[in-house]
Amino acid sequence: MRRLFANKWFIIALVAVFLVAIIILGAIPNSPLDKVLTPLRAVANPIQSGIKGFGTKVDDYWAAITDGVAIRKRNEELSEEIARLQHEVQQGEEAIIRYEELKDAFHIKDTFSDYDIFGSSVLSREADEWFSVIRIDAGKDDGLELTGKNSYAVVDTQSNLIGRVIETNNNDSKVLPLLHEGFTVNGKVNEVNGAVIIISGDASLKRQGLCLVTGIDEDVVLEPGDEIVTSGDGGLFPQGIPIGTIEEVDYSDPLNIKATLRPYAQIDDLKDVFIMVPYEKEEEVSTEETGETSTADEQG
Repeated sequence: MRRLFANKWFIIALVAVFLVAIIILGAIPNSPLDKVLTPLRAVANPIQSGIKGFGTKVDDYWAAITDGVAIRKRNEELSEEIARLQHEVQQGEEAIIRYEELKDAFHIKDTFSDYDIFGSSVLSREADEWFSVIRIDAGKDDGLELTGKNSYAVVDTQSNLIGRVIETNNNDSKVLPLLHEGFTVNGKVNEVNGAVIIISGDASLKRQGLCLVTGIDEDVVLEPGDEIVTSGDGGLFPQGIPIGTIEEVDYSDPLNIKATLRPYAQIDDLKDVFIMVPYEKEEEVSTEETGETSTADEQG
């Protein structure tokens, strides 16, 4: 026992426990130790204040952590809500733009009254070539049927020429765009008795978004800015479809005058297109018996 009390650390611990016990007992209202502990207040009060302050700091620190977590969670919720609202606004804006484009397309029917107009959306483009064949979501089931050498003109919502249908399947079709080197169309300067020319795709020009213009007579004067429309020659395209404007003219070789044309249609931004299918002409058949005429459809 003597050895135990000889240990200074044991004595210090015992004294500390004793003092804490006295301080706790002295804190009890009407405690008989209250007067005894009065001289010790000077020592006890700082200790009690320090313990209380430490506890307060711990509580504040924990509250700051929990509040921070709650604020971060709320911020995440608000960010998701903002993103959702922005998406809805964007969808609404796109719907308005799409509606305006489709509304503007109704004038195609008024301009080309001899044609049935089929609306279609762009599905994809072949990735192996620049502005290669375009696939659209209208086909044989929608009334598009290619027979023989016939084809259908394809325009955008502003009636600008896109290209022509080259293949139809049950649910989709392929369109050859005018920038493709396999595309050719007869055009004319958009004025009375305007010069007739040939517009075609060119491998070296299509990356610049341009078409090649050939078939220019030596007495024809083309100027940059001249508007070119389809001439109607050849029967595949109706007359008057806007194609584009002359970009440059090369008169260096009078026997082979060439020019470049920039199409009106923004082929890389296409979402909707319109296929122009001509109405079938009714052939009149005279009947000798009655002297009346009837259509081939009426005779079955």
